[in-house]
Amino acid sequence: MPRVVLVTGKGGVGKTTTAAATAVRAARSGLRTLVMSTDAAHSLGDALDVDLRTAVTWRESHQVETRLHALAVGAHTAVEADWQVVRDYLLGALDAMGVDPVVADELTSLPGAEEVTALGALAHQAHSGDWDLVVVDCAPTAETLRLLGLPEVLGWHLDRLLPAQRRLLTVLRPAATVATGVPPPGPDVLAVLRAWRELMVEVRTLLTSPRASVRVVLTPERVVIAESRRVLTSLSLHGYAVDAVVVNRVLPPGPVGDEDPWWSAWTTAQAAGLDRVRESFSGIPLLRAPYLSGEPIGAQALAELAEATRGDAAPDLMADVDVPRMRVAADGADFLLTLPLPLVSASQVALSRRDDDLVVEVEGQRRLVTLPSVLRRCVVQDAEVGGGELRVRFERDEELWASGR
Repeated sequence: MPRVVLVTGKGGVGKTTTAAATAVRAARSGLRTLVMSTDAAHSLGDALDVDLRTAVTWRESHQVETRLHALAVGAHTAVEADWQVVRDYLLGALDAMGVDPVVADELTSLPGAEEVTALGALAHQAHSGDWDLVVVDCAPTAETLRLLGLPEVLGWHLDRLLPAQRRLLTVLRPAATVATGVPPPGPDVLAVLRAWRELMVEVRTLLTSPRASVRVVLTPERVVIAESRRVLTSLSLHGYAVDAVVVNRVLPPGPVGDEDPWWSAWTTAQAAGLDRVRESFSGIPLLRAPYLSGEPIGAQALAELAEATRGDAAPDLMADVDVPRMRVAADGADFLLTLPLPLVSASQVALSRRDDDLVVEVEGQRRLVTLPSVLRRCVVQDAEVGGGELRVRFERDEELWASGR
């Protein structure tokens, strides 16, 4: 497997430039490198100074220079052919229900098309054998979190949909058609859904492996740092590793004796911001990129930016990473589920139980945690947040334990 590095951050902080600079430097060091954008309004081509258009298929890429290729994917890249099978069925079903064709057309547009396409393209490229490193220039943070949450959420729904639809096909097809006038989906529709389910498993496995990590790009400003803290929490909630934080546009100190009030105010504010970043992301390598006198456009300028980006303990780009994992352990007669969850307090976390799943919500981000079999026979006793972790205590449901279910 190649190393996969996803680069994200608040819009305007320089994540595309950071991703492109990382890729250029890696390629020039001898690594076969692909930098791909999942942002519908990408500027990756502008940063690299090449004509980079949205790809028609997952396999398309643009050679920038030796060992460096670029790829931009969008809602109409490749996945449309598969979705058309599902869409045709939905259009027929809605027509049988008397839904206006114009409304039906709107209702059957592919939900999350950009995210599904991006995940499919990433999975294909990661397994192609063509690359040592894949750098992903993600959309701004909100879209990135939706992208990274999709494999687990969509997989969860497909897991429950497919068995029900298989039973419907084999047992209830004639009765359902007669009763409702709407035929159940055929094998071709289910084949597409199964393929998507396999894709979600593949991508989730890749992105939560030691070969994948996220790099958060920020500027040393209070609003940006606050959002980046929330991003770290959300990434940990979904089980993704952050291997570095890149602080971009760090001003150099002014000339000796310079007492310019504007410059002094900004450097003082940035110094305070850097202290806040160190405190917030303690234990995560911190890289600092200088504020340049001009835009770094083109491969050479990007290589120089990468060379100027420094850190006290810069991580090896190709090294495996430590992935935050959910843990379950016996604690006396009870069981303790521990989930990494930094930078939050108990008041920001909501828990609920839904059959065999634990629903964890943190400030608008939700994760459905499928419980291991031992916890399905238990009930939640209590929970606490502290030390960068969520700890949920389960006690045995004596009736279920006695029945052996």
